[in-house]
Parts: sequence; structure tokens; C-alpha cells
Amino acid sequence: MKKTILVIDDELSIRLLLDNFLSKTFNVITKNDGFEGLNFLEEGNLPDLIVADIQMPNLDGYDFLTKIRASGFFKHIPVIMLSGIESSKERVKCLKLGADDYLVKPFNPEELAIRIENLILRRSI
Repeated sequence: MKKTILVIDDELSIRLLLDNFLSKTFNVITKNDGFEGLNFLEEGNLPDLIVADIQMPNLDGYDFLTKIRASGFFKHIPVIMLSGIESSKERVKCLKLGADDYLVKPFNPEELAIRIENLILRRSI
């Protein structure tokens, strides 16, 4: 059975790229911002992993990450943060908030797929 990946990014091009690339291996659900992503989770959907952008309208990646890490239902879901900001300070901030990984845009979709597989494999052991 395919694992489910929730992709949250306000850039349509990123959502389409990840849906197209990752759907060969995973079920991919895409949402426009952290608010939509949180609503999807609160409706009872539990993806195997979340890929979320940092800079989004309505509910940014930091606030989204903070909310799911504070939740008893969602805190175990691995999260990979995407950012256009290449900064150690940004990486540290995300990791402190509970992100499992951090990838800078533009990124290689194959690298992201490998990081996803590694995280899901580690969680299932």
C-alpha cells in the first residue's frame, strides 16, 4: 500500500512538480497553505509525512509546525520543511520547532524523495 505525503506550498509550480514526481511512489495530497493543511489534518486525515513550505499566506510553515508539534494526534508525523532561504539560522529555527529535515529551494526532487523514504523507513522500524 502506498504511503501518503501531504505537500503544503503556496506555489502551484512546486505543488505540481512534487505531485508529478512523488506520485509514482506515494499518494500525494496538496494544499495551498498551512491553514488548509491543518484543516486537512483536523478532518481526521493522517499522512505518513508532510512536506511544507515556510513562507506561505494565512498560516506560515513555522506556525503550522508549531501547531502540529503541540498536538497529540499529529506530533509523530515526520515533517520536511522547504524554504527559499539558505540560512543556518532558518534551519536551526525549523529544527528547534520540530522539523525532521530542511531543504532549500530550488531542490532536486529525487533528493527530496530519498529523504522522504528514509524518514518513513526510520519511523516504521
